[in-house]
Amino acid sequence: MEAHVFCLEGWREKCFDNFGVKENVENNMNSEAYALESAVEESHWWFVVRRKLIKSIIIGHNLPKDTAILDIGSSTGTNLRMLKEMGFLNYQGIDVSDEAIFWCAQKKLGRIHKGDVCALSFQDSSFDLILATDIIEHVEEDGLALKEIDRVLKPGSSVIITVPAFNLLWGIQDDIVHHKRRYTKKYLFKKISETKLSCQESFYFNFFLFLPILIARTILKVFKKHISIEESQINNNFINKFLKIIFTLDIYLARFIKVPFGVSLLAVAKKGNY
Repeated sequence: MEAHVFCLEGWREKCFDNFGVKENVENNMNSEAYALESAVEESHWWFVVRRKLIKSIIIGHNLPKDTAILDIGSSTGTNLRMLKEMGFLNYQGIDVSDEAIFWCAQKKLGRIHKGDVCALSFQDSSFDLILATDIIEHVEEDGLALKEIDRVLKPGSSVIITVPAFNLLWGIQDDIVHHKRRYTKKYLFKKISETKLSCQESFYFNFFLFLPILIARTILKVFKKHISIEESQINNNFINKFLKIIFTLDIYLARFIKVPFGVSLLAVAKKGNY
């Protein structure tokens, strides 16, 4: 996750050192890390509250249950879980990892295929809604990824995008998981504007934890070393419940007060009717 040091942000970036997988993992996510993410995604504060955020946006679109939905970069199924619980009947996911596909299949979360966001194996105008949460920062050509999303999205339909924000927050974990960049609204809007998509809504979130994460990463840069914290220190039930409360308040406020900073950025972009 984004905050592997203090367990403060993200999903793909988590190195799970507190569960026994070391921070110097060579691949962006190895088999153990996928297994561990699969085990915690149902109850971990980040996954739970981020699902609340995305769910609230989907509800606002008032979509029928047979809406064709694509989840890009499904990992171990956090978004697929949400779509299933919401009662959608025509959703599917793609991921580049066989490990991710295995865990989604194990949990029977719906259809999941192997695929590349920069070369989607779907016909033009196939989907009514696309979820691209914490995925385009991993690809070299994020503009191409957005153009592919645009291509398979039906006219008048939307994509929900989340990305890590601000290069100021660049840390060891960004290197570990092979991030290519972190985003500002200006940069993301520019990339979206190069497609037929137009941004309808955007806001930074996880702003309550912005300063703690910035401080932690600054310390790591200064000392150029890893910090390891035991699971009991950062992942017990009390802290999980506490962070759920903090993050729930965060996502509620972020959408309405539009703070100019946050650890993550969300955008809803719509494809024009033509």
